[in-house]
Amino acid sequence: MIEMENINKVYKMGEVSLDALKEVSLSIEPGEFISIMGPSGSGKSTLLNIIGCLDTPTSGSYFLEEKNVAGLSLDQLSAVRNRKIGFVFQNFNLLPYATTYENVELPMLFNGKSGKKRRQRVIELLEMVGLVNRQLHRPSELSGGEQQRVAIARALANDPAMILADEPTGNLDSKTGVEIMGLFVRLQQQGRTILMVTHDTNIAAYSQRTINLLDGRII
Repeated sequence: MIEMENINKVYKMGEVSLDALKEVSLSIEPGEFISIMGPSGSGKSTLLNIIGCLDTPTSGSYFLEEKNVAGLSLDQLSAVRNRKIGFVFQNFNLLPYATTYENVELPMLFNGKSGKKRRQRVIELLEMVGLVNRQLHRPSELSGGEQQRVAIARALANDPAMILADEPTGNLDSKTGVEIMGLFVRLQQQGRTILMVTHDTNIAAYSQRTINLLDGRII
């Protein structure tokens, strides 16, 4: 699914350079559930952003499903993201004035799906996350756990092979966090590849493998 070799990421701020990632090499098989851990500033979010085609490495190679995406243009990266990757964030990132239905439908609008196919897919996803009866509610009318379930349904809208989750339980209580992780486990059992950034060792225990970062390097 993923093959990275000697990935470096350098951020330049005037005359100052920050090495966010240093010679990172890793392989991820299809269907793996992997946690990425490390202290603040270790490079976790930078690595996730590069894997998710939200950012590009300064040097090194990155093959996603055997396609080298390290040198793609922004438009090409956007197309890869839309087809292959779903994102789940700590703060949910839902549109505040859109309903549950509209938030889940949005990625399909960008992908050009017909109205009938969009409706079928939205209802299918809301049934999967148990929110069909909340489809007309806005985020402010939902609990944190419900908002994250909407975000997961939205991430699955275009049926991506890979889900990237950045601290998906960070704003949830422990009971709700367990429910969300149960949903991720079911997605992985369906064959999806899941990469998750977390600070919580209890949450990381749901994954099959943990990548530990320190000062931009895999340790």
